[in-house]
Amino acid sequence: MKSVLAIESRVAAFGSEQREVEKERKRKWRTRGKNQILGFSEARESCGVVLVRRLWSGRFTKHGQDGHPTNSSDVFDVRKFGAVGDGITDDTDAFKMAWDTACQSDSATVILVPNGLSFMIQSSIFTGPCKTSLVFQVDGTLMPPDGPESWPKKQSRHQWLVFYRINGMSFVGGGVIDGRGQKWWDLPCKPHRGANGTTLSGPCDSPIAIRFFMSSNLTVQGLKIKNSPQFNFRFDSCQNVHIDSISITAPALSPNTDGIHIENSNDVGIYNSVISNGDDCVSIGSGCHNVDIRNITCGPGHGISIGSLGNHNSKACVSNITVKDSVIKVSNNGVRIKTWQGGSGAVFGIRFINIHMDNVRNPIIIDQFYCLSKGCNNQTSAVFVSDILYENIKGTYDIRSPPMHFGCSDSVPCTNLTLSEVELLPAFGDIVSDPFCWNAYGELQTLTIPPVSCLIEGLPSRSTLGSNDSPYC
Repeated sequence: MKSVLAIESRVAAFGSEQREVEKERKRKWRTRGKNQILGFSEARESCGVVLVRRLWSGRFTKHGQDGHPTNSSDVFDVRKFGAVGDGITDDTDAFKMAWDTACQSDSATVILVPNGLSFMIQSSIFTGPCKTSLVFQVDGTLMPPDGPESWPKKQSRHQWLVFYRINGMSFVGGGVIDGRGQKWWDLPCKPHRGANGTTLSGPCDSPIAIRFFMSSNLTVQGLKIKNSPQFNFRFDSCQNVHIDSISITAPALSPNTDGIHIENSNDVGIYNSVISNGDDCVSIGSGCHNVDIRNITCGPGHGISIGSLGNHNSKACVSNITVKDSVIKVSNNGVRIKTWQGGSGAVFGIRFINIHMDNVRNPIIIDQFYCLSKGCNNQTSAVFVSDILYENIKGTYDIRSPPMHFGCSDSVPCTNLTLSEVELLPAFGDIVSDPFCWNAYGELQTLTIPPVSCLIEGLPSRSTLGSNDSPYC
């Protein structure tokens, strides 16, 4: 609860910054010389939303599963609100006004970003709740200012586009979201791996591209997002999220460019998508339950991760996560659970099923000693890891790391690890590495390749978790 309140406080502070900037934007808007736009502003102020809809809305009468409305819906083309779409002009005002008008509509609405144009938008919060559900249809290109030097100093650098307190929204289309991240990655902050074994710096306080916060009943479908400065999508405190058929790309060495990050969110489905980036394809943080991930192609990247959890001695609870029918290729990790020493809580009810590995380091890994430096101390407390299934996981691994790594806490061992139909061979050469286990309890339902002889049968004598219902969460 504290973490949610802290996040909401940061959003409120960010919103305060935005209001000051918005006042200046509105002043400039009213003084524009274009009669059409001026007329629109006057109509909006004097006659309200109803007249504005008559002036600027079209109608959609057909619909498909890609997000277009099935019934007749009001369409708000951002160009009708003054957006230029030349990739240079600041179109933030137009998008804000289109959102405000659509959000206050009494009928289903579509905000249309038309094909063939590029719209530059500054950091913005699109706030609900709206009167009814809406579609944000991106068929063109959206982009932020180009790098930190172009980013307005009064704007938050933590995030670019935020959707806050929305209930019932489809963020869809065949367009592109271009995060223009290269100049952010080059900033001298966090060290990260470069070409040919070099160490590079960056990113600093780089913005998340798309963030949904405290929202529900969301659909994200069909979009292509590339070169985000940091996380591509982040879902905080959201419920009932459906993500389908999206493409996320960033260079393999781009730092912190997680494809989809989920935090404190429930009932999330991620399907039929391709993610290639410089960090986790999907990362699942604390407070996530009932997450279903299927038919994902991941890599290059850092695989699909639960965690990191328990940082700064925090409590973390994650349960009922399924990753199934997916491919992970040329990645630093395959399916990973990572926790910090000193944390508490539990991770349980996790299923990794039907996953093909292609030249992956650490195809299967539990790391309860996760640390970003070499100076982390061993601690007694740890996030409990239990009831983890690995079934039909096959393919090849990079011999620089063992094919299976179960590194569990000295004081809080992993329990109920189950392996079935696991076959992992070296991608190159004939040397087969042995799996690694430390304080890991579980069973082999079938023989594995390579053989796993280090897994301890049964339960530890002082088991801290007797069933799937963790006393820690």
